[in-house]
Amino acid sequence: MNKYEAVLIFVPNMEEEKRNTLLDKFKGIIESDGTITNIDEWGNRKLAYEINDYTDGYYVILNFEAKPEVIDEINRVAKISDDVMRHMVIKEDK
Repeated sequence: MNKYEAVLIFVPNMEEEKRNTLLDKFKGIIESDGTITNIDEWGNRKLAYEINDYTDGYYVILNFEAKPEVIDEINRVAKISDDVMRHMVIKEDK
């Protein structure tokens, strides 16, 4: 298993319950074939540039260990979700 870090930026005006449901979906994907080591919710932060008429975004950082197949599923779900403005998953150095 490899170590990864994922950054998810949700739309800022999303209801907390809906955001937690979507975050739980990503956690479930990771925990199906890996383990989460840390979750860091930064909250609403100003974006470097405007995305879809939004100047703020809700940031969540996930550190986890998983197999490479999990990354494909995270990317797929993030791309089809309208409430995820941007996402990025990087492999951490050993």
